[in-house]
Amino acid sequence: MKTATDQHGENVKAVLLVGGLGTRLRTIVPSMPKPLAAVGDRSFLELLVRQLRYQGIRSLVMCTGYLGDKIENEFGDGKSWGVTIEYSKELSPLGTAGAVKLARSYLEEAPEFLVMNGDSFLEADFSELIRFHRQHGGLISMAVLRVGNAARYGTVQIGAEGRVTGFSEKTGDEAPGIVNAGVYVFDRSVLEHIPEGPTSLERDVFPRVLDRGVYAMEQRGMFIDIGTPEDYARAQQLRDRLYETALRQQECLGAEGG
Repeated sequence: MKTATDQHGENVKAVLLVGGLGTRLRTIVPSMPKPLAAVGDRSFLELLVRQLRYQGIRSLVMCTGYLGDKIENEFGDGKSWGVTIEYSKELSPLGTAGAVKLARSYLEEAPEFLVMNGDSFLEADFSELIRFHRQHGGLISMAVLRVGNAARYGTVQIGAEGRVTGFSEKTGDEAPGIVNAGVYVFDRSVLEHIPEGPTSLERDVFPRVLDRGVYAMEQRGMFIDIGTPEDYARAQQLRDRLYETALRQQECLGAEGG
């Protein structure tokens, strides 16, 4: 497997959004941030870190907020996981876009960077997504999934050549649809389109920059989030498959000396 590096062989940075309040999961994990919720004997966030590491992405920025000190205590500088981790700490909730904006000082040398939600796991080839982004030359590229029941998600409308033409808010209808999988590649100039203060990528930023080029790459692998008690229980049931998927790249890269 190829590593997710840029054309000069330098590591592409990944920004992990791990600062949410996790209110819907609070009854299950009342004393820790949602990304530290255990799946078997590992935290959910550890699976994401390992997935990134074994696909060659070893420079991470964690955007922390609620109980962020616990995440920092758990992962430190990342050395134990074979990565380097920096922390962008919000003092009050900033939303997904506000958190990315706050982290801009860690991204000054990054012409593009990966962004991931810290409460969802997508089976994806990050190198392919980065390559897709470069080929299309847009401001944002997003991973999307075709699901049989899009009731709890907003849906994404896609036109020619994978260009996103619009977004629909979730309606509760149990109908098929294409949904945002919470993994993106951003051109650094996207920071210019994020206002200061609390802001949402999904509601405030993406719809406003469609004319600047937002593209979607469809994925067909496993996707799971742990945003609700029901989905967290499902993650436990899929624990072995999650482990296998996150660590599969470890075996592949290990054979290549990665």
